[in-house]
Amino acid sequence: MGLWQGRPRRKRTGGRLRPNRNKRRFEIGRELQFATIGEPSLKLYRVRGGNRKVRILNAISINVYDPATKTTKVARALTVRENGANPNYVQRNIITRGAILETELGRVEIRSRPGQDGVLNGVLLSPPPGA
Repeated sequence: MGLWQGRPRRKRTGGRLRPNRNKRRFEIGRELQFATIGEPSLKLYRVRGGNRKVRILNAISINVYDPATKTTKVARALTVRENGANPNYVQRNIITRGAILETELGRVEIRSRPGQDGVLNGVLLSPPPGA
């Protein structure tokens, strides 16, 4: 099933909108493909204007910024702990912006958009247990 990102058929008040044209190709959205924890793989997309978007399909490493020391390190992602987008994503290890991941360095909040940017950046929330 295709996704259509055009105007709705109804007004905010619930009244009917009579469209003055049909659907256009540039209003078609892409099917959902989720970023998960696993063997690294990327997918390139051509978007409007001939530009490129990189979508992460699987990733293991994440760029972690530590606000205490103001340094960035590459860490290994272990599992997804929380995901505000959908609680079911935790069971499936799906990574979205705002998800909380468990890494070697501790808990990290994802600040990048894996489906748009092609990179995983996060901010360290807490130090690792026992440190």
